[in-house]
Amino acid sequence: MADEAAAERPAEPAPAKPQDARPAEAPPRGGARGDDRVKDAPDGTEAPAPAESADDEAAEKERERERAADRFKGLTRDPLAEDEGEKEPAVAAAAERARRAGQKLLSSGRDFIGFDRSDVGRLHIGDINLGLDARRSGPLRDGPVPEEELLRIRRTHIEPTGYVRLRRALESRRLLVLGGAPGTGRTSTALALLEEVTRDHGGARGGEGVRRTGTENGARERVRRAAPEEGVRALAREVAGGEGGHLRGTGYLLEPALDRPGALPPDGMDLDRLASALAERGSYAVIVVSVGSAANPLLAGRYGAICPPAPTRELVAVRLRERLEEEHGGPERDGDGRGSGDPAPAPAPAPVQAPDGNRDAGGGQGRVPDGNRDTGGSRDTGGSRDTGGSRESRDHDRGADGGLGGDLGGDLGADGDLDPHRGRGLGEGRGEGQGGDLGGGRGGGRGGSGGATLDDLLERAAALRADPEVTEAVGLDDLRPAEAELFASLLAGHLLGTLGREELLSGCRGLAAVQAYEWFAGVDRALAAPPAGDGRTPTRSGTAALFHPVAFRIALAVLGGASHSAVSAAAHLLTWELSVQSDPDSTPSRPLFCDDPESDLSLSRARPADGTVDVAGAEVSGRLIYYRGAALPAAVLAELWDRHFPVRAPVVRWLRLLADDPRPQVSMRAAVAAGELSVRDFEHGYAELVRPLAEAPTPRRRVFAATALDQAAGHASHRRAVRKVVDDWSRYGTASLRWTAAMALGYGRSADSMDDTLDALARIGVRDDGEQLAVASLNVVRLLTLPECATVLRRLADWTGHRGEEYQDLALVTIVRMALTQVDEVLDDEPGTPLGDRGDWPLLLALAATRPDLTGRLADLFWTALNTGRSRDVALDALEDLLRSASRGDGRERTRAGLAALLPALTAEEHDRRRLDWLLRRMMRDQDRPLTEEQARALWWLAVPARQRRSEEEESHG
Repeated sequence: MADEAAAERPAEPAPAKPQDARPAEAPPRGGARGDDRVKDAPDGTEAPAPAESADDEAAEKERERERAADRFKGLTRDPLAEDEGEKEPAVAAAAERARRAGQKLLSSGRDFIGFDRSDVGRLHIGDINLGLDARRSGPLRDGPVPEEELLRIRRTHIEPTGYVRLRRALESRRLLVLGGAPGTGRTSTALALLEEVTRDHGGARGGEGVRRTGTENGARERVRRAAPEEGVRALAREVAGGEGGHLRGTGYLLEPALDRPGALPPDGMDLDRLASALAERGSYAVIVVSVGSAANPLLAGRYGAICPPAPTRELVAVRLRERLEEEHGGPERDGDGRGSGDPAPAPAPAPVQAPDGNRDAGGGQGRVPDGNRDTGGSRDTGGSRDTGGSRESRDHDRGADGGLGGDLGGDLGADGDLDPHRGRGLGEGRGEGQGGDLGGGRGGGRGGSGGATLDDLLERAAALRADPEVTEAVGLDDLRPAEAELFASLLAGHLLGTLGREELLSGCRGLAAVQAYEWFAGVDRALAAPPAGDGRTPTRSGTAALFHPVAFRIALAVLGGASHSAVSAAAHLLTWELSVQSDPDSTPSRPLFCDDPESDLSLSRARPADGTVDVAGAEVSGRLIYYRGAALPAAVLAELWDRHFPVRAPVVRWLRLLADDPRPQVSMRAAVAAGELSVRDFEHGYAELVRPLAEAPTPRRRVFAATALDQAAGHASHRRAVRKVVDDWSRYGTASLRWTAAMALGYGRSADSMDDTLDALARIGVRDDGEQLAVASLNVVRLLTLPECATVLRRLADWTGHRGEEYQDLALVTIVRMALTQVDEVLDDEPGTPLGDRGDWPLLLALAATRPDLTGRLADLFWTALNTGRSRDVALDALEDLLRSASRGDGRERTRAGLAALLPALTAEEHDRRRLDWLLRRMMRDQDRPLTEEQARALWWLAVPARQRRSEEEESHG
């Protein structure tokens, strides 16, 4: 077996002078080798054995060679495949793209929120003490809305698009069901409508002087809140029977608890009875509901209307001007003063106008005069108020998601509405001065303006709003009313010197965290309460309907950027898990035809977008979905994991289900999110997610665990722990753990250095007769896309000269795999880089084209695979694939530049050129995919300079 041993030893003996130092032009290959005994048969036919050799010995040698070649070919198959099928490079490429998208989704640096989260219900930033206890305080009870609050609403409320239409509907039908997402200003709009339609009703108003002093009961009951628990039926009975002594013309605000388990929404007949009772009493009512399956039938009826989002772009400007005027003392306020009896927490209210007078006489910041109030037309065309069309035009110009650069707008912030009880609490408890306003009575507040005029401050405020660092800190595409209030106060505080820049940025970063807190705080508290007793028996527990909006927000935080259908399906899976965890004795049920995708978007501050989805290796158009703000995904996951420990168990079960999803857009995004959750509590994440999935029998689950580990390794705080885990697995782990460790090492962050990474991969690959050699070689190839590529090539050259055959096989399999793998399958980078722009190139050619300093090493390594017996056949097939990749099917150039760099170095010697000549002739004779003479000639000219071409070779290639 001496000849066979010679054929099977490494093609490049361990040299005293490294091959890496050879020039790329014509690298010498060293001395003759047993495998180089090739005449005119480049397919590897060796010289005849001695005459005395028996035929059976020659046959046995041939069978042994074929077995070795077959074993080697098996090692080059995709170790990620679930079966023995062929490799699917497009699936691997889709997985890398999905992983990058998931990392970008959670890369806002908000995994550790920058303010004290021990009590997120109150946020103290500099001199701003903000109360955010909307959920903790519970729903507001029934009772009159203070007249002072109605005055403030009248002065400061900014009308959204379609406000006139809402007012006319309320005036004509007496009842309006107003729907919208929490936090979009719907309650503020409802109060503004009720304040307006009840203003001219003498019986309720109680006279001008009464209303100003607030000393008589009539002035206090112009607008009332109805108890949410009573519902529409109880309110109808109360109005019809004149209960409570309420005067005619009273306006009622009702926010029914439709999401309470067991609660049944009112039907059309209930609304008709209430409207009839209101008409008899000359009263009005607005019912505020959240969009969703429970409220949608109400909104679709005759009384229903969607509340447009508050124009917070203008709200920010108005509130900012108010704050600056209050501190700076704008000229329009200098002689205004307050009434002696007005407690006015806001800027001084204007003198109360006559019913048909100018609403804002005296300088309210929110409204503009509109002339005569008695005719509907005056609202649209009279005075200085915009017509309906002009308002539509202005709102269209503002855009639904007017970003923070230049103009902040639209739809962001805390889940609670801009309630009058919260609107002025931004400076609550700040001592002297103007109630809750910034800097009231503080000498230091004035010093920050440096004597600048109000116009100067407003100009600086506009520049500060457009500051990229401020925009990034906010991390939200749009602002909702309460957030606009806080943001205006933060900007004003910084301009006036009461807040430093870090305090400003910290406050801006808190907006997304507060929104996440509002979304999750006390969601299932209603499950502990008895169902409302209205005489009807509820038909289902309601846990699924209660948890679905929460589940959708979590699914969107994990899978943002995936298709809308994928996020929705994942949300339904999580809804089931949450429902079972909350009520294990009941089987959750959910109607099949009651979903409302638009409601899901509205309730979760999400936006759809047209994009592409990877399906079976092809990109097809699809409807994607994202949060309206880069800060929300991380804020949602942080809130979920840090504050709600009971929810961890169902979320872990859900993530394990996503790990089995065959779509990379789902499984890889979920793996990245699992890594981020593990960072927040590594003990729990390792025990419940990483370790169990790392030992799973399926490659898909192990890839999930490896990706989660790498995501955790991206955080300096956890890098050391991850590296210890991976190192232990590579040394002492089971076969499954070693496999997972190899995949984690392939990302390049799970060891202290590139040499340590390669040592660990070699340790995994050579153990147990190369049981894990395939996955080890795959991850060595992945490392070639990193900046330390030269170190990887050096180690490959060392392994080819190693005395152990397992090390030689690891090197040879890696070399062949490098030629068979496309860049997209292994590249951890975005397009726009030298390798990223060559995503569909074989990695070997892409490296040769982009790294000319490495061309000689690449050629030497591939030459070694071509001239070693057990790897020769697979390497020749790989070389054929490389040659065919020179141009695309339509004739356009593809990898020609890479071949032009690699082939001259690969064919520097005569027998190498003969092999190429033989391979080109074989490709021309291929009956399935024949190579044309023109193509063969072009490839030959790329490889062989004109001075080295032989006449017979020229003839064979045209």
